Amino acid sequence: MKEEYVHLQYSESVIAQMSATIFSAIVQKQEFSSAMEDELVEKSVAIAIKLANCTEKFVKSDEEWVKKNSDSSFLVG
Repeated sequence: MKEEYVHLQYSESVIAQMSATIFSAIVQKQEFSSAMEDELVEKSVAIAIKLANCTEKFVKSDEEWVKKNSDSSFLVG
């Protein structure tokens, strides 16, 4: 087996972890064949990206709503 090296950014690694969880759930739920593997991997990644985009739309991180360079934090806008 050929060794692979991958360097993922943090957000990419989160999507990869979500995809693995989704892939595992799909494989447990339906009959699996190696012929379907690529399709199921792509489906898992697409679902993970959809979940991440939805989360980004509705949830703001501290860095997105806390004003920096101030003695106190407050909501902006």
